[in-house]
Amino acid sequence: MERKEIVRRAIEFNKPPRLPFFLGSAWTKKLATQFDDFPNDFCDSWEMDRQEAGWFFDNAAPDDWGCQWKTTTSKNMGQVVSHPLEDWNKLDSYTPPDPKNPFYFKRIDEGIKDAGDRYTIITSHFNLIERLEMLRGFANTLVDFYMEPGKINKVLDMILEYKVEHIREAGRRFGDRVNGIFLTDDWGTQENTYISQDLFREFFLDRYKELYKAVHDNGWHVIQHSCGNVVDFVPLFMEAGVDVMNMQQPRVYGIENVGEKFAGEICFLTTVDIQNTLPKCNHEEVRQEAVELVKHWSRPSGGLIVFNYGDSEAIGTTDDVTNTMFEAFYDLKDYWQGKKPPGLNSTTR
Repeated sequence: MERKEIVRRAIEFNKPPRLPFFLGSAWTKKLATQFDDFPNDFCDSWEMDRQEAGWFFDNAAPDDWGCQWKTTTSKNMGQVVSHPLEDWNKLDSYTPPDPKNPFYFKRIDEGIKDAGDRYTIITSHFNLIERLEMLRGFANTLVDFYMEPGKINKVLDMILEYKVEHIREAGRRFGDRVNGIFLTDDWGTQENTYISQDLFREFFLDRYKELYKAVHDNGWHVIQHSCGNVVDFVPLFMEAGVDVMNMQQPRVYGIENVGEKFAGEICFLTTVDIQNTLPKCNHEEVRQEAVELVKHWSRPSGGLIVFNYGDSEAIGTTDDVTNTMFEAFYDLKDYWQGKKPPGLNSTTR
């Protein structure tokens, strides 16, 4: 069976023959030396996010939206320190980038040319809330939901128009060579979401529906990343039409809690907890959490894809701990076919 079909079956709950694996390009050769048949089911390209003004994930330069970035101690993409719409007087004269700019698309061909039978995705980071915060500033944004809702709606409409056309242009260029798109919007603190469900419904739900429709119109799946404790928003993302939730902090959500609420209803692209487990570097805890995730977040029909955060240093762990995580999931890849590692009790569901 083609690897893209294994992934599709996991997403659509059509009984994949094993767990699918999203290793990320950096891990492919390293893991292949340890497991001759280790699954690597995804081909991913981040190049659509590269900015003509210079910003990319390894370069904290200005971006095409006019946001100014500054390097952080993590030595990665940095953070926005100057917001082009911090002064509302600039709104009427502000112009977003051209979503059809060939610059955003010209390197994707090279990145996906060797995809073979893998499930191919492209990324579109900083979608609705993240781009809004970058343009206006985080604190300003939270106040403006109440004090300047008209202006917030105007900016969100501008962002959405850009994103929809950006996705449509990608669809015109790449069509069925791509299978899904990875979208990001971080919505949570460690405790909860930082706006209410009512505000989400007022400002974001219909816009996510339109954004996801643009993806589905290309024939692609929607993979939505969101960090923090976003459990309360999962039903809203499902209502909007999401196909896969990329949630990376299982201990924050409560593994059994998420399983009881959503297993069998939405597919998860996940990893052992990037803040509460992997940084402890306790290999046995990593293995046990992998077991819990497979038992509680997946079903025989599918619903789970193993994910690699991709930067051990950034989350305070080591490559050998990440390797242990993949070994554990590898041992569990046939869990729902009854091939369970010794000592692992079957789930009661």
